[in-house]
Amino acid sequence: MRRIHRTRRDWVTDVALFLFAACFAAVSSQSIPVPETLDPVWRDVDQVVGGLGCAATLLRRRWPVPLAVVLLVAGTWAHYLTGPAMVAVFTVAATRPWRVTAWVAALAFAPLPVFLWQVAELSGERTGSALTYFALIAGAIGWGLFRRSRQQLIASLRERAELAEADAELRAEWARRETREEIAREMHDVLGHRLSLLSVHAGALEFNPGAPREEIARAAGVIRESAHLALRDLREVIGILRAGPDEGERPQPELADLARLVAEARATGGRIELTGPPDGRIPPPVVGRTAYRIVQEALTNARKHAPGAAVAVAVSGSPDGRLTVEVRNAPPPGSASVRGLGEGGDGSAGGKRSNGGGQGLIGLAERARLAGGELTAGPADGGFLVHAWLPWSTTGIASPAYRSSAGGKGE
Repeated sequence: MRRIHRTRRDWVTDVALFLFAACFAAVSSQSIPVPETLDPVWRDVDQVVGGLGCAATLLRRRWPVPLAVVLLVAGTWAHYLTGPAMVAVFTVAATRPWRVTAWVAALAFAPLPVFLWQVAELSGERTGSALTYFALIAGAIGWGLFRRSRQQLIASLRERAELAEADAELRAEWARRETREEIAREMHDVLGHRLSLLSVHAGALEFNPGAPREEIARAAGVIRESAHLALRDLREVIGILRAGPDEGERPQPELADLARLVAEARATGGRIELTGPPDGRIPPPVVGRTAYRIVQEALTNARKHAPGAAVAVAVSGSPDGRLTVEVRNAPPPGSASVRGLGEGGDGSAGGKRSNGGGQGLIGLAERARLAGGELTAGPADGGFLVHAWLPWSTTGIASPAYRSSAGGKGE
């Protein structure tokens, strides 16, 4: 037998309905038209049945439909079951499906056609009593249906609130993931370039300890300067991450800063040729910043995978077309070819294998895609070629959120 667990509130409700049925039977006992010819014994039995019917309302949660059927059928000859029958049909209407409620209602009003057929032959007292009975049963069913609809509405609103809360949690998780990706991308862009310069010269010192004193001093100076700039950039990024949204933003590079980037790489001994960018024609900051990051990452990868190789950087475009970025490196000295960056490769001067081969290219391709462009990379003429095009206008950007993920919110 299924056990019904009742809370304190359930017990209070059940006892209240039991008292309602009992009080209704007691109050209406004087107005119920009991035939005078009824034997006193049967009158006492009728009252006992009424009391048992009131007590049976405590079973309404376990067997609501059978209880309603028994009370309605017994009420055709017993005179004190109107109160318990009202409680029973109310419970069915409030807790059971529409079809079950309809069948119980049909049973409750089954005597109505017979009553209407014989209404002319009945006394006024019996007619009034019957009409009151049917009205009370109809009211109990209507109240139960109202309560059921209200419970369904509350459950629907609660479900919507839970769904909205779950959706808010998903959105918050998505925002946190986007923030983590933005932080990782910014840290990679800021530190990868500096640390690659430091790695090249540290490797040169390690494998060429007999170099002239001037070269050692110059390499040590570059290492010190690169480490200083890396720490400065790291402090700037961490400062922006700690700051609130209105406390300032880290200055972001643009296309005009390519000359400075190439000059830094040349100062470390890199053989880099820069063509462009177009004079007097400045693309939107988001596009220029994306192009800068592509060149920065390509130069970093060239130092890692093809140390000492000549690198050619070409930037071209016009406002009515595209901005094209091309970075090509020749094979490193003493090597016939160089593997693609996406396949990994030898590290800087020490020749050790780099970790995370290809992740930089994945990030570059994602940057270009978010900017509405495309990036391709692969071996070319024994070296390696990174080619990207970007829409000159920011209307080609795939997502408004890209303004932040491209490296800042400087516009």
